[in-house]
Amino acid sequence: MDLTGIHHLTAISADAPANNRFYTQVLGLRRVKKTVNQDDTSAYHLFFADGAGSPGSDLTFFDWPVGPEQRGTHSISRTGLRVDEASLDYWAVRLRDAGLTVGDIGTTDSRPSLDFEDPEGQRFRLTAEMSGAAHPWARSPVPAEHQIRGLGPITISVPELAPTEAVLTRVMNMRRMRDYPSPDGVGQVHVFEMGACGPAAELHVAVQPGLPVARQGAGAVHHVAFRVPDRAALSAWTERVSGFRVPNSGEVERHYFRSLYFREPGGNLFELATDGPGFDVDEPFETMGEALSLPPFLEPRRASIEAGLKPLD
Repeated sequence: MDLTGIHHLTAISADAPANNRFYTQVLGLRRVKKTVNQDDTSAYHLFFADGAGSPGSDLTFFDWPVGPEQRGTHSISRTGLRVDEASLDYWAVRLRDAGLTVGDIGTTDSRPSLDFEDPEGQRFRLTAEMSGAAHPWARSPVPAEHQIRGLGPITISVPELAPTEAVLTRVMNMRRMRDYPSPDGVGQVHVFEMGACGPAAELHVAVQPGLPVARQGAGAVHHVAFRVPDRAALSAWTERVSGFRVPNSGEVERHYFRSLYFREPGGNLFELATDGPGFDVDEPFETMGEALSLPPFLEPRRASIEAGLKPLD
């Protein structure tokens, strides 16, 4: 019984139009779903991914009018994005030309990498992937060979390892593989793997007890989701998580996938999400993400929901 990798990561933006421009025009991702937060329909929920909208490539955003994140521990602290190794030079130039905070190409956990921040301060790391499936988007401004392939690894920050490790290994069946010094010079990072391994299936845990407690805001990550194949597998995971007496949401129908939510002891919100049915469940694959999509239970409120949303394009 294994999780198969990273499913998606959801972060917070205070400027949906600028967020949409950056992730489509600078990062070159495809907007695969334009919808709303199902628990707060005043806010967009925007999904950016590879050309196919593949599970494991979804970078999503809640649009909330909040101040900037206050960084610290008890947080999902860095979002990994996978690219071809030959693409790091391309991205270093492209990101600097966009006026972003960009580090130098270096090595993290024995892999070539490049750190940068988006316009609202969300911390990213481009990680070289030597092989792996790619689903480029034909209309991306980024050449196909340089496009982002998907998510991973994801780094979380916690003040102590043991409680988080217990949940990762005993409940979630992850494997602790290796350690390395944190690139920011604060603490040690412990690598946990799931599924078939590789950067798309790794969670990196930075132990940083000296940091203040983070407070979420624009530029922060709200939660990270891990992949399960289907509803039957999710039901088995729900039973397992509940059997360990971990407080959880119970299964939640998100229309594009089905989910289970719970917090690990370091305070970070985890989600388990099914690979399907996918983003083309309610609109044609060729045009998904262009118009506002609403799950069936929100469709009767479409007029009022649309009236409360700002234009994106």
